[in-house]
Amino acid sequence: MSAGNHLEVDVTSIPVKPASAKEVRELEIALIIGTLLRPDVIQEILHPREFTTWVDSLAVAAGALAREKAGYTVAKIAEELGRSETTIRNHLQGKTKAGQLVRETYDMIKTGKLKITIPTPECEETKKKLETVKTTLKELLEKL
Repeated sequence: MSAGNHLEVDVTSIPVKPASAKEVRELEIALIIGTLLRPDVIQEILHPREFTTWVDSLAVAAGALAREKAGYTVAKIAEELGRSETTIRNHLQGKTKAGQLVRETYDMIKTGKLKITIPTPECEETKKKLETVKTTLKELLEKL
């Protein structure tokens, strides 16, 4: 759904207790995107040195939590994500900043408080350009 020059992503249908691999992936992606777009997290990752580390840690923590919510064991999660069981446990127990942030995002999804808004300043302009292209194509088709 678009609001002005922002794109709002509806996360109300994200499964908080995934029952399939597809649902695990949906929750995992929502956790990654939802966490990365939080203003407090954006401030944390503004430093170029930190960015890659943060994104990787958040992705692993999100993957671990999504799988935990689906009932996977720590060993299975570690195997799927290619990380040690200790790393997975640390994320799931909130011993890492990434684990804490992803858990907060999960709680926001679960309670319906997460709103993902992506600025898209060119959205209206792009829409107008596409309408012009569509009109031009229609005219060309009519001529043919």
